[in-house]
Amino acid sequence: MRKDYIMQELIKKAGILIDALPYIQKFAGKTVVIKYGGNAMINDELKNSVMEDITLLKFIGLHPIVVHGGGPDISKALADNNIKSEFVNGLRVTDTDTIKVAQMVLVGKTNKEIVSLLNCKGGKAIGFCGIDGNFIKCEKQYATVDGKQQDIGYVGKITEVDPHILDYLSSDQYIPVIAPIGVDEQGQSYNINADSVAAAVAAAVSAEKLILLTDVEGVKDADGEIIYETGRAEIHEMIDAGVISGGMIPKVLGCLEAIDAGVRGVHIIDGRIPHCLLLEIFTKTGIGTLIKGNDY
Repeated sequence: MRKDYIMQELIKKAGILIDALPYIQKFAGKTVVIKYGGNAMINDELKNSVMEDITLLKFIGLHPIVVHGGGPDISKALADNNIKSEFVNGLRVTDTDTIKVAQMVLVGKTNKEIVSLLNCKGGKAIGFCGIDGNFIKCEKQYATVDGKQQDIGYVGKITEVDPHILDYLSSDQYIPVIAPIGVDEQGQSYNINADSVAAAVAAAVSAEKLILLTDVEGVKDADGEIIYETGRAEIHEMIDAGVISGGMIPKVLGCLEAIDAGVRGVHIIDGRIPHCLLLEIFTKTGIGTLIKGNDY
């Protein structure tokens, strides 16, 4: 009886692999940019789950590129150094002391922890930021408050992403892991919103997919149900109708910008679900929302 049960379980596992085969064939050799953030960066079990997913993607022939945030780590480091955290329109005000801490934390701590986790799973990850090789160039970004521009310090707006180092690494055996720090023409470092970096990187490498790991299930309709696939027209209709509101508006508009720049599809998925990347890429409906480009 026990042997029969074990055999049935093994057959189920084989069936899961066979179900994934068409998606593996479809996406083999394609680049996938993953914005890693939210609760999946905090919970140890979820961390391991995401790292396993990314490593598996690499071994079965996809080319994952990871862009990470690190807001909570920065806030903690600032507090430990008695530096006040201040935000304007969701952007961290970044003075001279803050940019030093942000760069130290994002590049020296968070980035290397992710690289180490991926390497422990059998991947070959390499971590760097936009300063390396000047591969993310930026300029000062201002916040708009009551119709007026406000200087918020060393917060960067991306002007150019040089994809060569990413193409070289990801097409080989390596998994690039990018910290969202850029540099201007004078060599000044800037803190950049990680979603913006992920979208710009995805566009620069002509990614098949941009996947945003968040703490929400995806885009929902007026009845609160997840929308598994949608497009530009529907997104604007839902914004106008108030179905999409609050913090989801800038996120979906950023997704549309990525699509405009050449990314074929952008996924908003719940990073709190174990193995969320595999479930989204290798199942028919996925678990989150896919915003499709015209040629998807």
